[in-house]
Amino acid sequence: MTLEEDRSMNGAQSLFKSLVDAGISTCFANPGTSEMQLVYEIGMTEKVRAVLCLQEDVVTGAADGYARMKGAPAFTLLHVASGFANSIAMLHNAGRAHTPMINIVGANASYHQPNYPEHELINGRLPDLARAVSHWCQEARSASHLGQLGAEAAALAKTGKICTIVAPSNHHWDPASPPPIPPSLPERPKTAPEAITRAARMLANGKKTSLVLGNIALQGEALETAGRIAAKTGAVLLCETFPSRHLSRGEGRPPVELIPYEYEICVKFLESFEQLIFVGALFPVATFAYKNKPTLKSPAACDLFAMTSVEQDIGAALKALAEATNSTTQAAPRQSRTELRVPSGELAAETIGQTICMLMPENAILVDEASTNGPPIFAATRGARAHDYLNPVNGGSIGGGMPMALGAAIACPDRKVVNLQADGSGMYTVQALWSMAREQADVVVVVIKNDAYAILDLELARVRDKEKNAKMKSMMDLDNPTLDWVSLSTGLGVPASRARTAEEFHREFEAALSAKGPRLIECQVAIPKEWLALEEYIHRTR
Repeated sequence: MTLEEDRSMNGAQSLFKSLVDAGISTCFANPGTSEMQLVYEIGMTEKVRAVLCLQEDVVTGAADGYARMKGAPAFTLLHVASGFANSIAMLHNAGRAHTPMINIVGANASYHQPNYPEHELINGRLPDLARAVSHWCQEARSASHLGQLGAEAAALAKTGKICTIVAPSNHHWDPASPPPIPPSLPERPKTAPEAITRAARMLANGKKTSLVLGNIALQGEALETAGRIAAKTGAVLLCETFPSRHLSRGEGRPPVELIPYEYEICVKFLESFEQLIFVGALFPVATFAYKNKPTLKSPAACDLFAMTSVEQDIGAALKALAEATNSTTQAAPRQSRTELRVPSGELAAETIGQTICMLMPENAILVDEASTNGPPIFAATRGARAHDYLNPVNGGSIGGGMPMALGAAIACPDRKVVNLQADGSGMYTVQALWSMAREQADVVVVVIKNDAYAILDLELARVRDKEKNAKMKSMMDLDNPTLDWVSLSTGLGVPASRARTAEEFHREFEAALSAKGPRLIECQVAIPKEWLALEEYIHRTR
């Protein structure tokens, strides 16, 4: 008889049984007093794995990375409204990426909330806050209701939804009925035949066209089908700027190009396209509105057509389009392996990318939050060995790189994870390193340190009339004092080293890959001349 079989059922047990019965058994947690019954019940069962994280954005960011690579949700354990508030940035990213996730948020006992204890919000309630970043949010009304909500959330989350259960503490310990049997997954709606026909006609009209892919169109059989369509019709495969779920790329995969983030670069990149057909992706709108600039990055005359939304059956839609374009037997294009020499000299994004391309093992997971240094590394790793590429910034919230790498490593313990991490955004969730150390997550964190929020120099260039002064620079520079990532990482339990040249990085990266468990390499780089030139161009043409 197991520990859990020797006891009558309470609300917490009913909740966890509903999740485990649905195949959801990994918990990323940052609990507090109101979650102690939940902590106790997790400790009394062998069926739930708990991963402690030291800050709530690490919790939700790790759950995001786990689900993207596992293809199934984890659940989080969070503490009252203020703890949930700490998790919102990464939860927002996950929601925009349609990542499956379940949040269990403890709350004061239902009978105590009217007494207005400290954790009650001054102008609202926890469910009001949670609904803003959840596709579905419910507050348990009883202990038995907790198990019912767990079963409902498990089914809905698997369709790519953020589901949040607010769990008052008295419902954790009160007696409960067993949870219902998990419902079967609903079938996704099929794309209208008229939409398939229109897309096929667009692909046959001789105009320069792209299939813009998102979500599961970026991986597996769906990507293969898209590759066959592209080869047959001459369409270019593009990817949403921040891939939702993950992008399968590298040697042997159909090549896909990212739509650039930076406004001016993207406008130039898309200017020759006459038609864009969207498959599980959104239109290329500017992240921010800029004075006297269009809000779409695509040409004004470009025909934009959303063939299939992320809510629909993307794989079936692509198969139907392949049939409509006679592409089913067409060979998909394949990315060839890039052969390189060991880079030497100055350490820069390009040489970092060259080393990663040379050394990153097959089936690795590349998590990219390199920010301004990301595009050169992405370009340099096109011909790396086959790997999966993740970017956490789907909702524009920075700081998700290390948490996402942690979650991906928990989901795929037999795969090497490489995390490209900008220094400024890395400080948002540096606590993830501690969890990597505790879990011995197989992650190599490459911190690209330019001592600045460099992207903000471009944004400031759009609005300033005069040159930057010392006060403006003080709000974007990170060099007073400079961050010591070797000390930070070592203090949090992750062995670390520093590279100042291309040769040093190559040596350190090779050593880190050969070891099991987390490692960090700090890379000191300068802001590229091309970036400074772009800043000047933006200022001049604002």
